[in-house]
Amino acid sequence: MANPEATARDQVPMSKSMQTFKSCWSCRLIGGGGLIVSGMYVFNAARRVMRLGGPTSMGTIAQITFAAGLAAWGVVVIIDPVGKAKKES
Repeated sequence: MANPEATARDQVPMSKSMQTFKSCWSCRLIGGGGLIVSGMYVFNAARRVMRLGGPTSMGTIAQITFAAGLAAWGVVVIIDPVGKAKKES
C-alpha cells in the first residue's frame, strides 16, 4: 500500500537558497572547509592543554569529540552524499 503522507512529503519544493547552496561547488567547499578548520582549531585547543601537562578531563575529551564532529560535518557538506542519492519510484 502506498503511504500518502510519504508521497506528499517527498514532493515539497526546496527553497531557492537551498537549491543554490547544493548546486554551488564553491559554496560547499568554503562552508565545509570552514567547518574542518573550526574542528582543527578546537582540537588544537584541547591538545594544547594536554601538551602543557594538564590532566585529561572529561571536558578535554568532550572538546576532542566536538572537534571530530565539526570536521566530519565539514566533509559531509563538501561531498554532499544526500544530493547524490537516487530516489526510487
